[in-house]
Formats: sequence, structure tokens, C-alpha cells
Amino acid sequence: MKTHIISTKFLKPQTAYEVAAGGYKLQLSPDTKKRIQKCRAYLDKKTAKKGVPIYGVTTGFGSLCNISVDETQLSQLQKNLMMSHACGTGPRVPVEIVKLMLLLKIQSLSYGCSGVQVETVEALINLFNNDILPVVYQQGSLGASGDLAPLAHLCLPIIGLGEVDYKGTIIPAAQVIKKPVELKSKEGLALLNGTQFMAAYGVWAAVQAQRLCAAADLIGAMSLEAFDGRIEPFFPQVHNARAHKGQVETAKNFRAILKGSKIIEQKKQHVQDPYSFRCIPQVHGASKDALAFVANAMETEINSVTDNPTVFPDEDLCISAGNFHGQPIALPMDYLALAVAELGSISERRTYKLISGARGLPPFLVKNPGLNSGFMIPQYTAASIVSRNKGLCMPASADSIPSSQGQEDHVSMGSNSAIKLYEVINNTRRVLAIELFNAAQALDFRRPLKSSPAIENLFAAYRKRVPFIEDDTIMYPHISASEDFLKGM
Repeated sequence: MKTHIISTKFLKPQTAYEVAAGGYKLQLSPDTKKRIQKCRAYLDKKTAKKGVPIYGVTTGFGSLCNISVDETQLSQLQKNLMMSHACGTGPRVPVEIVKLMLLLKIQSLSYGCSGVQVETVEALINLFNNDILPVVYQQGSLGASGDLAPLAHLCLPIIGLGEVDYKGTIIPAAQVIKKPVELKSKEGLALLNGTQFMAAYGVWAAVQAQRLCAAADLIGAMSLEAFDGRIEPFFPQVHNARAHKGQVETAKNFRAILKGSKIIEQKKQHVQDPYSFRCIPQVHGASKDALAFVANAMETEINSVTDNPTVFPDEDLCISAGNFHGQPIALPMDYLALAVAELGSISERRTYKLISGARGLPPFLVKNPGLNSGFMIPQYTAASIVSRNKGLCMPASADSIPSSQGQEDHVSMGSNSAIKLYEVINNTRRVLAIELFNAAQALDFRRPLKSSPAIENLFAAYRKRVPFIEDDTIMYPHISASEDFLKGM
């Protein structure tokens, strides 16, 4: 059994992704338990003092912050909060994201600044370890005051409420949660405040975007070969003269991928290539630089305390502030959506060039065009998806709608940034899969010339899944197979 210890050790997005997806079990370190217990004991002592209001602990929430709650009702206050805030709607959050949400919520509560019981954190760990995955909905969060609605759905099961996906079936949580947690003061607020809905999508997207960048280079190199493109735009002298890190690394990667190719070495009849080939280092490189910025922001976020109020036992402080505000990751996620969409945009243009009948390739990549439409319509599909991505790239974080009677008067809308980013990632993978489908077909028309070992290995592996298209056939199964192949790259 693989075990991941929850501690103060810095958690990287890639590690978080692997723990959530890789069948790990979670366990609190002894020091983590001590931190959580220390903070809870401090908060209990603090709330025992009469006449000292603490937001969300001894008061109502949002614009009701000035209404005090009797100490005999503090537990009910927290339960009421969780029930009333479970207002999610729309499509379900994918289970892979839900599991990441659980991990990130546990991590955030582990720092001993949230005032929860160890029992409460252990209850969340029980959900994670046993794949009891809460049913969470995509719509409902404003990305400030935390991801209130999604996190309410995420945490309801530990008090015996809500629904869970267990062994592929949606059932009431009460059927599998035999010992619900009895919440103490502040715990409901600690569970619901936070950015774990946004952050889980952001972590997933950062990992997937890294894979798409690597795939885009390989597929772009195959297309360059199939289009009989030139290697000179990838020479180091060009990129050292501009020196953006992603650009330099992309050009270097292309030189490595294409090393040993007989096609790239042959004399060219044309002086220069279209931008979609010639400017690959600049475009792919800019997306990589954007990804590096976003990954850094996500790394900081998932190692942070993001609920409210924040409790500091050693300093005798319980401060109502704004660490739940999603702006620090809302802006980066909008940026990443644009960066990933650009990988798809330039990919579709390369596909278009491959089917255009230029440089000795047959129109639409079939031997007998006219009778056969060949690869005419896969490009239409790619163009449609690229257009969809352009609409999704309108930054959600540009918007804000006040809530809670104006008390919460600026919000990040980062939850919408996250959902849009998820769709852009999946859309771009499909566009790249269509380019691969076309590039492999076009490369067959360059035979008997051979490409580089790296490209030939990719081609051979791909041909085990998707055949050369001799005459018109139903294309969508091949596009689907191409997408599945790309997921495994």
C-alpha cells in the first residue's frame, strides 16, 4: 500500500496529482496532529471567554457577522452553515477533481491555523482512503469567501449528509458514514472557506498542460516533417538572440526530436515556412512560460491556509481576513486557458496546411481526391473546437458581482476560471489528436524517406492504434483513438 504522509513538507502540484490519482492512502504525521490539537485547544479556551466576539465562531456569517450566537448553539451554527451553503448545481465535478479537492482541503487544515478537530480531518481522510467521493456540483462558487457551495457538498458526508459516489453508485452518505462528526465552533466555516475547488482544477490543469506542451512539440515536429519544413528556424542562434526561456527550450527540443531525420536534411525547394511551422518555438515557448508562472502560483496555493478566520495560537491571534479570496489563482488560471488554447490554435493551422495539397502532398491527404473527401472534415472539427476555445478564453476573473448584502463586495469568479480551463484543456487535446491523425497520414506520403528515430518511434506506436486511410471511411472512431493515444503519451 502506498502511503502519503500529511505534513509541512512542501507539496508540489505533480505530487498532489499523483497522490490523488495513484491509489495512495493518507496519514497524518504526529507533528501534524499536534498542530491541529494545539490550535483547537486554543480556540476552545478563546471561545470560553465571555463578551469577545469572533467572526464565524461566536457570530453569524457574511453580513450577519454582528449577530452573536449563544455558546449552547455553536455546534448547530456550524451544521446549519454547511446545510444552507450546499447550493451547488449544474454538472457534477469529475471524481478525479473531487479526490484532489479532498487532498487539498486536508492539506490546508493540517497547518494548525484553522481550529478544527483532529477527528474532523481524519473523517476527510477516511473519505479519501476509501474512495467515498462526495457528489459535488460545478456551479455555485464566486471564488471568494472560499468555494462555499462546492466545499459544502464536499464536506457534508462527514456529518452524515449529502451524497457520495461509492463503487460507481451514488448513494446517501449516511449509508456509508456510520459515525458522523459532531462539529465544534468554527469547524463548518473552516471546511467551507478555502480555495480547494479552484485549486484542484488548477493542479489538474497544470499537470495536463505540461503533458500537452510535450505532446504539441512531438506532434508539431511530425507535422513539420510531413510538410517538408525547414530546420533553420530552430537554430540556437535565432533563439539566443531573443532568449525567452520557453522559446529557447522549444527550439532545443525540436532539434533533439528531429536529429537523424533524412527528411529534414534533404534540400528544400522553398525559402521559408508558414508561421504555424516557423514560429513554433515562439508560440509553444510562450505557452510553456505561462505554464511555469501558473504552476508556481498553484504550488504556493496548495501549501497555504485559505480559510477564515485564521488562528495563530502562539501569537494569541484570531484574525478575520481574506485568504479565501481566489484572485491569486483566478488570474493565473485565466492565463493558462489562453496559453493552452494557443497550442490548439496553431495546431489547427498546421493541420490546415497538411491538407492543402501543397509541397507534393495530395489534396486532403488521399490518393484519389474527388471520389474521396479524405481528411477534409477532421480539419473542420478542429476549427470548431478552436473557435469554442476562443470563447472560453474570455477571463472570468474580469468579472465581480457583490453578494451577502454588499459585505462581500468583490469576488474573483475563479471557480468559473477553473471550469473553463478544464474544458480548454480537454478541447486542446482533441485538436492535437486531430493534428496527429493528419500528420501521420501525411508522413506516409513521404516514404521511402525516413524521419528521425524519435518521430519514427511515435509513428510506429500510433500506427498500432490508427491505420493509414486509403479510401473514405467513418472517421470519428479514429479521432477518438487518436485522443486516447494522446492521453497515454
